Amino acid sequence: MSGPEDRMRLNFDEANILAELPLRCVDQEYPNKLNQVIGDDNDLQSPEELHPAFFGCFDWHSSVHGHWSIVRLLSIFPNIDHADSLKALLQSHITEKNIKKELQYFEDEINKGYERMYGWAWLLKLDDELAAWNDPVAQDLHLNLRPLTHWVEQEIIEFLPKLAYPIRVGTHTNTAFALSFIHDHAIKAGNDDLLKIVNQKALEFYSTDVDAPLSWEPSGFDFLSPVLEEANLMRRVLNEKEFEDWLKKFLPELIDPAFELEPGIVTDRKDGHLVHLDGLNFSRAWCLHGIAETLTDYDHLTKIANDHIRHSLAGITDGNYEGSHWLASFALLALSHKRI
Repeated sequence: MSGPEDRMRLNFDEANILAELPLRCVDQEYPNKLNQVIGDDNDLQSPEELHPAFFGCFDWHSSVHGHWSIVRLLSIFPNIDHADSLKALLQSHITEKNIKKELQYFEDEINKGYERMYGWAWLLKLDDELAAWNDPVAQDLHLNLRPLTHWVEQEIIEFLPKLAYPIRVGTHTNTAFALSFIHDHAIKAGNDDLLKIVNQKALEFYSTDVDAPLSWEPSGFDFLSPVLEEANLMRRVLNEKEFEDWLKKFLPELIDPAFELEPGIVTDRKDGHLVHLDGLNFSRAWCLHGIAETLTDYDHLTKIANDHIRHSLAGITDGNYEGSHWLASFALLALSHKRI
């Protein structure tokens, strides 16, 4: 029987392979999906002009978590290959001037909902990683990012009370995924107001859920499991006993040592939507690992999580930009040793 101690670990060689993905894409401006609202002709600018910090990796949120991947890898493996080049990339992108321009974009009235809340959550994740990175470079980058981080924090506090219902999809707008990242940030940043509203909305949205339809998943373009992301959030919000009781009602089948869950199958990694299923396998893995690390009776989930990682890990370096521009981040979360 496997347990949390058997969780797959990222080694140095794998770290160097994964680092190649954000190294190649954070400065790659095109192809690009801006996903913007056009207010007038002045908004018709290039991605780098609009987003001088986060213009690469196909879209804004992927660029943000590409930068997070670089920081995470440098933090775990300071002597990683191309460490100096990776640091130089961060320093050229996360400048005071660039972040000021990014903030101006978000503050424009027509962009109030831009990247809400997926990109917002990843921005806070990047802030957390910079704060935790023990390197002289990190402090300056963290300070440079702070104005945008603060804006995101305040917008979340303003927005969440208005959100009457959770969004239960397997893609970007999934509420539980975003709340998990925001919850972690609120604790690390000591933002009690943010933590209070996240806990309140998590309980409001999910505390009475029972008999989740895991068998309905995945949908064809999922990169998140709506059901498992919800459990991953609630293990943060509830104490251990409360979470155990809740999980037995929410996903009663998970406690069975014979429980099985087949990885999602990607039939074409050149298709930007179908390759989402690789992301699903990684996100399922971090949720299952989290449950196993929280509750000892769920140790058997570690093997299922590892199987999901193995199923997709080799394929994400196949050279297809449809997946390579973002999947390193998801792999790193699945392989991470830190609580996520």
